Parts: sequence; structure tokens; C-alpha cells
Amino acid sequence: MIFELTDEQKLVQETAREFAQHDIAPTLVEEEKNHEFRLDRVARMGALGFFSCGVPEELGGTGFGFMESVLMAEQIAKVSASWRLPFNMQNLGPALTVAKFGTEAQKQQFIPGWVAGTQIGFFGMTEPESGSDVASMKTVARDMGDHWELRGNKIWVSNAVEGDAGLLYVMTDPGKKHRGMSAFILEPKQVDNLVATNIDTKLGLYCAPTGEFAFDGTKLPKDALLGTAGDGFKICMWQLNNTRLGCAAGALGVGGAALELAIDYANERTQFGKPISHHQMIQAQIAEMAVEQEAAKMLVYRAAWLKDNGKPNQYETSVAKLQASEAAVHAANECMKIFGSYGFSTEYPAERLFRDAKSLQIVEGTSNVQKIIIAGIACGHTPNR
Repeated sequence: MIFELTDEQKLVQETAREFAQHDIAPTLVEEEKNHEFRLDRVARMGALGFFSCGVPEELGGTGFGFMESVLMAEQIAKVSASWRLPFNMQNLGPALTVAKFGTEAQKQQFIPGWVAGTQIGFFGMTEPESGSDVASMKTVARDMGDHWELRGNKIWVSNAVEGDAGLLYVMTDPGKKHRGMSAFILEPKQVDNLVATNIDTKLGLYCAPTGEFAFDGTKLPKDALLGTAGDGFKICMWQLNNTRLGCAAGALGVGGAALELAIDYANERTQFGKPISHHQMIQAQIAEMAVEQEAAKMLVYRAAWLKDNGKPNQYETSVAKLQASEAAVHAANECMKIFGSYGFSTEYPAERLFRDAKSLQIVEGTSNVQKIIIAGIACGHTPNR
């Protein structure tokens, strides 16, 4: 097996690293305090091709694949886990899903803006009473002849208030359960009877806005339907298998940042007459973090390679997401302990890494959901797609 990146991939990786260091890092502390989301930064990321992966060239694609997306998202997340979110909200979620299931008119209308970062994307799945059990959602779209009418609620929607166009998963025939789910393209600012509100009570990801939608007779045009009515569950699962790779890449970034931060501090901090990196207990912590990070990296890169080569990858993607997210939380936790009291202080990035890492065990399928997927495929109950 060849583990070396190509020269082009190394350049992509370095471009993202420099962007994170020069565009995000200098103002991140102040932006975190203000929970600030920068529309201009999303556009700059788009201009650099960050959201072009897997998209046809005629719609703004640059020939990059999932591997390049992973490499870029990892470097961005090393500096800020919040700013990894646009990779999913612009590219791996809406753009790729519409590219596969959308009409030609839908592709031309929406994908270029998502890729360019000039149209803020999102996707709405979760509801107050529907999380891991996606098929239990209650939000309904009724066919009113010349339009669809929405009633219900979505929660934990990234970019809910800021979003220009995104994906919405709702029931069109609740009696059919998951076979009655459909997918729509929603433009929140272009419709009436929709209220979008922010959620300001999050543990972390302060620069990645999250909110909820309330639909009360919201009218959608008939051509807002993505694919065929009843295909929503299939489309949703296909999308999640892509966006959870983006989460795994983000976990690589957070875990890598925690490891590097812990090593730097351990080499600088002196106790009992020598740097604490010379104490075996600290060395054991760092060794565990390093091994878990390397294992996660190989798993995430493998999943990206399988996707780029059109091979079955649902199993490998869930394995990568589970390992990377759990490793990131462990690394952030160990980093805080190595920092001691300073790790508990908001003046140092260790506590932010810990807060941000926790989200990665939840989003795009919790760790428990990943275990269900992995065990189901491993035991032969479901195929690896």
C-alpha cells in the first residue's frame, strides 16, 4: 500500500494550513468570545476551492476528490473546529447530494453558489423528538397541488438563520414510515411562515452558528422536491455517509491539535527539576494520544480513498468516524490534564479543544449509531455500500 500523498495533495494540504494560520488564527480568540460567524471567510474558502471536491467541473468543481476535502478540513480543524463545518454545509452535504439526485435545473441554480461560498448552505434532519431515529421525524410536507405546504420543526440545524439554500428532510407520507420521507431544497429567506432562530446554549463550536426552523404552513414550490417523493430516506443516508467523513476529518484536526499542544507544553513546563515530557506518566499519555491519532488518520484516509475510487465504503466510513471522534475526545481530555490548572482556564486553547471535540461524538450519527452500522455490516446483517 502507498501511504505517500501526491505533490498536488501536499499543495492542497499546505494551502489549507496557511489559510488557517493566516486567516483564522489571528482573530479566533475574539471571534470565539463573540460567537462570530464570518460570511466573508466562507467566500474566501470557496474561492480557494475548499468546497469544490467531487463536484463536476461545469458546476464549479476543480477535480478534487474526498481525499483533498479530508486533507483541507483536517488542517482547518486543527486551528478551529467551528470552521470545519462549512466543508459539510457547502460541499459534502448540499452540493454533492444535489449533484447526484437533483435535476439539471436544480444543479445549475444551487451548486455553483455552494461551491463558491457565496450561498450559505445547511441541511435539516433532526427534530426535538427525532435524532438518531431519523425515520421518526414528524415534520410533514403536504402536496397541495401547485405547491408543498410544510408544518413542523427542525432543530440543531447548522446555519439555520444564516442559510440561503439547503436540504430539508421531511415526511410526505407518514404512514409509510421511512419510505414516506422526502428531500427538498429549501430557501429560508425566500418563503413565508418560517421562523429561524439561533441556539446560543452550546458547549462548543462557538463560531459555527446553529439554530432551528419552525414551519407553519410554509409554502414550497413543486420543483423544490429533490429526487422523487419517498426517496428521502435513501438520499439522507447517502448524504450522511459523505458528511460523516467530513466529521472524521474534523476529528483528525482536533486530535492532532491536542497532541501537538500537549507535546509543546510538556517540553516547556518544568516540574521536579526537568520538563514534564521526561516524566513517564506524561510520556504514557502522549504515547496513547499519538498511537490513536495515527490509527485514526489511516482509517480516515482509507475511507476517503475508497470513496474516490467508487468502492463500497459505508463500513469503513463509520469505522473512521467512530475511531477519529473518540480519539479526538481522548486526546483533548489528556491535553487538558497535561496542562493541569491551565487546561481548565479559558486563556489557553486546551479547554476549547475539549469542548469542540465532544460534538464529534454526536453529529452525523452518534458513536452508538456508528457501532450499530459497523456491527450490522460486520455480522452480515446489512451490505457494505
